Amino acid sequence: MRKNLAVYEEQAALAARQGAQIVVFPEDGLHGFNFSRASISGYLETIPDPQVDTWNPCVEPERFNSTEVQQQLSCMARRHNLYVVANMPDVQPCPLKSDPTSSCPADGRWQFNTNVVFRSDGLLVARYHKQNLYFEEAFDTPPQPEIISFDTPFAGKFGLFICFDILFYEPKVTLHERGVRQMIFPTAWMNQLPLLDSVQFQRAFSLGAGVTLLAANIRNDRLIMTGSGIYTPFGATYHHAQSGDPEEGRLLVARIPVLGGAAEYGKVEETATDSGYCHHDDCPSSPLPSSTFTSTMMYDPFKFALLNGTEGNLRVCDGTFCCRLQFQRSPQTKSDELYALGAFTGKHTVNGVYAVQVCAVVRCAGSKASSCGQEVEEAETQLDFVLEGEFASKYVYPSVLGSRYILEQPQRVEKNKDGRVTLKHSNTTAGLVTACLYGRLYHLDNE
Repeated sequence: MRKNLAVYEEQAALAARQGAQIVVFPEDGLHGFNFSRASISGYLETIPDPQVDTWNPCVEPERFNSTEVQQQLSCMARRHNLYVVANMPDVQPCPLKSDPTSSCPADGRWQFNTNVVFRSDGLLVARYHKQNLYFEEAFDTPPQPEIISFDTPFAGKFGLFICFDILFYEPKVTLHERGVRQMIFPTAWMNQLPLLDSVQFQRAFSLGAGVTLLAANIRNDRLIMTGSGIYTPFGATYHHAQSGDPEEGRLLVARIPVLGGAAEYGKVEETATDSGYCHHDDCPSSPLPSSTFTSTMMYDPFKFALLNGTEGNLRVCDGTFCCRLQFQRSPQTKSDELYALGAFTGKHTVNGVYAVQVCAVVRCAGSKASSCGQEVEEAETQLDFVLEGEFASKYVYPSVLGSRYILEQPQRVEKNKDGRVTLKHSNTTAGLVTACLYGRLYHLDNE
C-alpha cells in the first residue's frame, strides 16, 4: 500500500501542477483485489463517519488508531491543495451481541469496499460503502443503501458510487433525483464487448443521465481492465489502452463546465429539424425480416436481422419490444463486414441479475450469422444510421463505439413521452463496432 500511495502522491502533484481541483483514483488501487474475507484483514482501516466526526487525519493523526492510509491521503490533499478521492477497505463493528437479528456477519464486523474523500485542507468529508458487490467475498453489502454526496467550492455537489453500482438504481439514480449532476466513479471494470466496454458505458451513462462523470479504472491486462475518462453530456476526455500497450498509468486532466440545475432522465428534446425517420403509420410497411435469427450476445438470446445491401430499413422484435434501424453505408466503405440489428428484452442473469431492454447494431465477428454478438474490437465499415426503440423505462443509455475503442458523440438523441428513444449519427470517424440504446428496467430487478 505504501508503494501505491507513493504513486498517488506523484500523480496528485502532477495534477495539481496542471491546475486540477479534484483528483480521483481507481477502485482497489491501493490494496489490489481477489481477497478472501480473512486475507484482506491486514489492509483494513476503520474509517470514521464524517457526518458524525469532524476529523482531519493529517492534523490529528493520533485521534483514531491504525489510520496510516487515511493520514497519507489527507496530507496529500493538504500538500497539493486538492480534493482527493480514493478507494480503500473499511472495517466497522456491528451489533452482533446486542442485536442478534441484524445483518451482522458471524465474525461481528462489517467489511466494506469504500470511497473516501478528503477536502483540499485534508478534512475527511465523505465516506461511501459500495452497494452492489461483484463477486467480492472480502466485503459486505451495507445494511442500507448509502446516498453520499459532498460539496465543493468549485463545482457544487459530487455524488459517489463504485464500479458495478453504475448498472443499478441505488445509489446512482437517487443521487440524480436529488439534483446531483457531478458523479465520481472509481472502478475495476472488466471490459465486455460489444455492449459494456468501460469507456463505452461510462460515456453512455453520462449522456443518458445528463451528468458529468469522473471515471477512474484500474489497469490490469490479465483481467481486461482498462479505460477511464472525464465525461460531460457535451464531450469526453478518455484513455483506453490497447492490448500490447505497456501496462502503466495515465493521468487524465480536463477543464469542464459545472452543470447547473436539475437534469431529467428521459427528458423530451424538442427539435425543429426532422430526424429523417418515418414514424409508425407514415412508414412503408416493414414486416419482420424473414432472416430473423437468434444468437447469443453478452450471454443473452438476442433476436437479430442482418443489414443487407448499402442501405435499408429494418425492424426486429423480441416479443413485443421492437427496434428499428434506417442505415446507409458510407460510399468510401469497401469492406464486406457483416452487421446485424439486435433486440433483447428480459432479465440478464450471468455475472449479476438485472432487467434490460437493448437495441444494438453490431459488427459480427465473421461472415456467418452465428458470429453476430461476439466480441469485436475493430471495424472498417462506416454507417450513417437512425436507431430507434420503444422502451418501457426512461432509463436509456446511448453509445456509439468505433474501431479500437474510439467514442463517437452521437449527433442527436431524442426521447419522447411514450418511451421512444431515437439515436441518430452520421459521418463516423472510425469503423462502427457498436451503436446501442441500453435500457434498464430497474423496477423489474427484484421480481
